[in-house]
Amino acid sequence: MRHTALLILLIAPLVVHPALADPDANGLWQRGDGNARVAIGPCGRDLCATNVWIKDASGGEAVGDRLVMSVAPVDGDTLSGKAYDSKRDMTFRISIKVAATRLVTRGCVVGGLLCKSMSWARVSGD
Repeated sequence: MRHTALLILLIAPLVVHPALADPDANGLWQRGDGNARVAIGPCGRDLCATNVWIKDASGGEAVGDRLVMSVAPVDGDTLSGKAYDSKRDMTFRISIKVAATRLVTRGCVVGGLLCKSMSWARVSGD
């Protein structure tokens, strides 16, 4: 019995509790300005954010545009890494802070000197 209790104490920190699982950004998200919806999901070893709906395409955005994100968890609610925008042939640093019904993306270029954050809301029914 003592050995079983000791084994449980040694293994318990290795078991991933749902609250401590990697942040999950997968799903359908609407940008805070209401102009775009993206589907985020796996694409190979990366995550891809693909435009599935654009309200106003005059800014150059189009349905089908895709951002490939090579990210890894840095804590219980944040992913961080690099993103590649093939349409603009641009790579930049990205962090994604994930909550159940919202996320915030932050992209930085020029060594982190120029950054922009965007809020997103989960679209129900995804």
